[in-house]
Amino acid sequence: MTRPTRSLLPRARHEYLLREVELRGSVRAGRAAAELGVSEVTVRRDIVELDRAGRLARVHGGAIAVEGAREPRAARALVGVVVPSASAHFPLVVRGMEAVAPSLRARLVLGVSHYRPDAERKQVERLLSLGAQGLVVAPTTRDRPDAEVAAWLAGLPVPTVLLERSTGRTAALAAVDSARTDHTHGAVLAVEHLARLGHDAVALASFDRTPTAPSVRDGYAQAVADLGLRPAPVVSLPKGEDDPEALDAALDAFLDACRANRTRAALVHTDDHAARLVETALDRGLGVPADLAVVAYDDENAELAAVPLTAVTSPRRELGEEALRMVVDRIGGDARATRPPRHVQLLPHLTVRASCGAAA
Repeated sequence: MTRPTRSLLPRARHEYLLREVELRGSVRAGRAAAELGVSEVTVRRDIVELDRAGRLARVHGGAIAVEGAREPRAARALVGVVVPSASAHFPLVVRGMEAVAPSLRARLVLGVSHYRPDAERKQVERLLSLGAQGLVVAPTTRDRPDAEVAAWLAGLPVPTVLLERSTGRTAALAAVDSARTDHTHGAVLAVEHLARLGHDAVALASFDRTPTAPSVRDGYAQAVADLGLRPAPVVSLPKGEDDPEALDAALDAFLDACRANRTRAALVHTDDHAARLVETALDRGLGVPADLAVVAYDDENAELAAVPLTAVTSPRRELGEEALRMVVDRIGGDARATRPPRHVQLLPHLTVRASCGAAA
């Protein structure tokens, strides 16, 4: 779709907003402002005007279809959502589902597994007992064979969308609909950005006990090879919350390795680890980004670091919207059930802040 120009008149902006609501069920003020080339304040004023005219319904952050808010109808689909955490990454994904649920006439019921496969199964059983007609599940994969996860998902009696998990490792998982962020692409973005800033080597420090980490490593390796960068330190970091001293020691060792290798740029997964690395560097008298440019992966709280972190930003709200649309689309007919599995990947983007040395 051609990006609208900055000269759009109010009528054209209104038509754009109404078209987005009709196509997607909702529109976000920030995204619309970027697409239209106007300020977010202008878009919010347009939304207020259209809301008063009864053509859409204003909600926090944007607007939804008017029939979803002003003419409540009984939900046609009960969708169960099971995520491993209520405090990291997934809350915004769920917010995205909530934003489009009214327009899809879907009711959500949420369960949290806390990264425990037994709790995950119980949550799914509870949701099915409540009458869930579809499921969106982000299963726990650590120390759990892919075949086990695939067999469990295949045995579920309702349409299921796999959320933020790779499906390419087994044929059984590939048979399940999925919606995920292309984290490999995110790592490539980060390394390419640092290379454009003049770095001939980029180090990697990652917290490997997450489903995201393998994709980050793959993207990093791909970008380093494609760009012909010098070999640089690649390390695995401990969690830190249960053993802060171990993380401090690992970060010190990482900085020593970067210095010995003459590497002055690093991609760090996660935000928390990147923030701790910046603190460690500052404590050692190093400047960020003068002596070490840092890009974080996740962008959940990167802006709050001692030096605001440039970060790979996942499209979490949009991912939730897409996942809910996919499962609702599967609910409601044998004909739809015969369609091939769909694997949707959304691309993250880079949010530039102070830690990399580039102008925002």
